[in-house]
Amino acid sequence: MKLIGALAVLAAALAATGCGGGSDGPLTIYSGREEELVAPLFEMFTEETGIEVEVRYGDSAELAATIAEEGGNSPADLFWAQDPGSLGSVESQLVELPEEILDRVDTRFRDTEGRWVGTSGRSRVIVYNTDALSEDEVPDSVFDLTDPKWKGRIGIAPTNASFQAFVTAMRLAEGDEKTRQWLLDLKKNDPKEYEKNTPIVEAAAAGEIDVGLVNHYYLYLVKEEQPDAPIANHFLAPGDPGALVSVAGAAVLASSDQEDDAERFVEFLLSDEAQRFYVDEAEEAEYPLVEGIEPKEGLPPLEELEGPDVDLTSFGAEHEATIELLRETGYLT
Repeated sequence: MKLIGALAVLAAALAATGCGGGSDGPLTIYSGREEELVAPLFEMFTEETGIEVEVRYGDSAELAATIAEEGGNSPADLFWAQDPGSLGSVESQLVELPEEILDRVDTRFRDTEGRWVGTSGRSRVIVYNTDALSEDEVPDSVFDLTDPKWKGRIGIAPTNASFQAFVTAMRLAEGDEKTRQWLLDLKKNDPKEYEKNTPIVEAAAAGEIDVGLVNHYYLYLVKEEQPDAPIANHFLAPGDPGALVSVAGAAVLASSDQEDDAERFVEFLLSDEAQRFYVDEAEEAEYPLVEGIEPKEGLPPLEELEGPDVDLTSFGAEHEATIELLRETGYLT
């Protein structure tokens, strides 16, 4: 009887640890990706693996600051960020991912040290109101937006991680002084400020603004709700800072006690099934990063997009300097 009792205790202990890497509860994910964009992927992961997830949504930069403050006591197992800068800002708290996961993605879309990997791609574009402008009237460079004729007609989201990543790209490609001057000159044109990309696209559709600086895929979100909205994307000239090609990315925290499950989630995000989600099911039409999966019809191929010549891995180390510049020029408090 004592043996049976001991075996029962052992069985209970093994059951409590689960089968996904020693978890004793749901996988905790800090997501800088908006719930309306990625919630179906969490559901797909749980359905496929049986691993429950608990998601904390928020701004990527704010979540990165939270992770940094929490340090080794962070309850998060995984950070899924909107941009490389947020991931890079907490790189000391991340573990190196297995090669078989990293190799699913081209080297330009992952950390050179293997601490994070891109999960989907996006290009910066100018969204514009097609009732107000023809495409040939939309600037091919963000530097043209400082012309006084655009006063009161521009929408931006300076508190958003994707705008901050774009400013980092400009700093790296053009230098701090040219970037500072551009920010000051743009300020003279009284750009309308929004919290996120979606409200910018909605404002363009409503005629509140004529042009907005956004990621390409937000157009598709708004078009899903407003099919006849008078809006379109304009891809900027190759090499222009406004044509930045960036990624959302995922990383496993060193403080996680469910590292196997967390890696399994990253692996899932780079599976063919999850990558096709952006093509076949998602409203927002991000770029798949895994070779052999083509983007949604109508998008230029990812390999044809030419942003500024910058290394995404460096964005984390440059993030604070970008934030300070945005404060100095009056875009952040």
